[in-house]
Amino acid sequence: MAPSFDHQQPSSTPSPDNNSGPDGRNSDPEPEISLVQDNISGPIPELSTTPTPVSVTDSIATSISPTPATISDDQTTSVPISGHPMITRAKAGIFRPKHQADFATLTTHALHVALTSATEPRGFKTASKDPKCGFIASNIHSDGTIERYKARLVAQGYTQIPGLDYSHTFSPVVKAATVRIVLSLAVLNNWKLHQLDVKNAFLNGNLSETVFMEQPPGFINPNFPNHVCKLSKALYGLKQAPRAWFQRLSTFLLSYGFTCSRADTSLFIFTRNSCIMYLLVYVDDLILTGNNENDIDTFISCLNHEFAIKDLGDLSYFLGLEVVYTDNGLFLTQSKYAKDILTRADLYYSRPVSTPLAPHESFTTNGLPFSDPTLYRSLVGALQYLTITRPYLSYAVNQVSQFLHAPSIDHFQSVKRILRYVKGTISFGLTYSRPHTTSIVGYSDADWARCLETRRSTYGYSIFLGGNLVSWSAKKQPTVSRSSCESEYRAMANTAAEIVWVTHLLRELRALPPNRPTLLCDNKSALFMTQNPISHKRAKHIDLDYHFIRELVNSGKLYTKFVPTNLQVADIFTKSLPRAQFETFRAMLRLGPPPFRLKGGIR
Repeated sequence: MAPSFDHQQPSSTPSPDNNSGPDGRNSDPEPEISLVQDNISGPIPELSTTPTPVSVTDSIATSISPTPATISDDQTTSVPISGHPMITRAKAGIFRPKHQADFATLTTHALHVALTSATEPRGFKTASKDPKCGFIASNIHSDGTIERYKARLVAQGYTQIPGLDYSHTFSPVVKAATVRIVLSLAVLNNWKLHQLDVKNAFLNGNLSETVFMEQPPGFINPNFPNHVCKLSKALYGLKQAPRAWFQRLSTFLLSYGFTCSRADTSLFIFTRNSCIMYLLVYVDDLILTGNNENDIDTFISCLNHEFAIKDLGDLSYFLGLEVVYTDNGLFLTQSKYAKDILTRADLYYSRPVSTPLAPHESFTTNGLPFSDPTLYRSLVGALQYLTITRPYLSYAVNQVSQFLHAPSIDHFQSVKRILRYVKGTISFGLTYSRPHTTSIVGYSDADWARCLETRRSTYGYSIFLGGNLVSWSAKKQPTVSRSSCESEYRAMANTAAEIVWVTHLLRELRALPPNRPTLLCDNKSALFMTQNPISHKRAKHIDLDYHFIRELVNSGKLYTKFVPTNLQVADIFTKSLPRAQFETFRAMLRLGPPPFRLKGGIR
């Protein structure tokens, strides 16, 4: 295919386009290069060699295989002569001609071989020696071993100009609570969980903006060095690449018959007759489950014809979450991720402690500043992701997160204590079992005026679906409350909002329990305010949006109930507790070590 020319200014990057493989389905997307030159007058000169489509792959598995060296006729080389009687091309002086470094004719560069190969290469020794070839570890197993390496042609997206070559860049990803709810439903219905990975996902996205890219270094056409490449499809590195990929994927799913959830736009639901399928999307990682394995296999086959995907089998390792199957459910943990954090902090061999924070510990901005704020922020950010399967760390991590701008030495000591507790519970995780009922129960609690400097209260909640923990939170309230009743009432309103979201999601999943949700609180005055529509003098100043909980109770969509303080499991999200009480609430959240399993499958 001859390159096309246009009278435009050179600017910036190659354009991938889908090709169909010999089996009739789309293989790795291949970019079609369009060269553009400025101020061309007279007839357009033809290139001496017709360029072939260049396959820009995001996944060069394992790496680049070595290519034969090329030696020109006029090049003098010293070839060692072997004493073996076999006549070889080297002995006869026969060598391949050396071509010019042209994007269309260059075949000796390791990265070029990777980009133009229709199949994934099998070795990376040759390419790893070339400084122009970039490699990153990809598809890391849960035990830390690397499955393969990748080589990518990446666009320099940081040079893009807003409004000129990109506009919107936001791409939704599935919420952690949505993942836990779908996993809980799969355990409840005894459904199989499939894990899929899309190869070279971003290369499938279609661009709506006009984007130019400079010719990559080492692949500049010597006949047209001032030309640029015009992209028709996305490349890794472009700011709009994630959004373009999600739009492409969602368009295909909607055409297949899926509907996009309004509660979480990264959740797609398929319902036809008695068939139900749920698809969770996190960039190029997919989780699929449903009640009909034949329909699931048919969909995977259709998806594989549209995109190049890899079926990873049963769900086992997803976004750092390790899934262990038990007799009656699942066990979610992040033990490998926890080990990585401890190794980074040089605390892997530290002595464990019994609780994340000392009992009744308070935080202030006073103290000597910590010498390495970057390390502090890095560790706290890693701990925030660790709370996806360890909610008992939520309060402690929330407290140390409030001083990221100017951490002190005391704050860093608190972070080290949290890590020492992680060391002692490195294998802990969430247990999901098959419940007998699917009722929704929420716990709400608040600690009045917990912050010593702002006097704001800290609130927390936990929501269970059929006894399995699916959502929780530990935060500081945005305003000061005049009484403990007011802080508890605000916490109940926030918990009710999360319960409403859960019910909307379950209704779309066609799994809404018949019973109305229950909200438990240990403050009787706050309960009275939710059940009594008469305006009270203690509630006159509270924002009106918090009073919507009264409407939920009056309409019968929510039931509020008192719970004793010793059973208020949400208390673990509002304050640092003594060891005995902390471990009691931790067990009520169904958090603990992995289920014991003997060798040979004997339990």
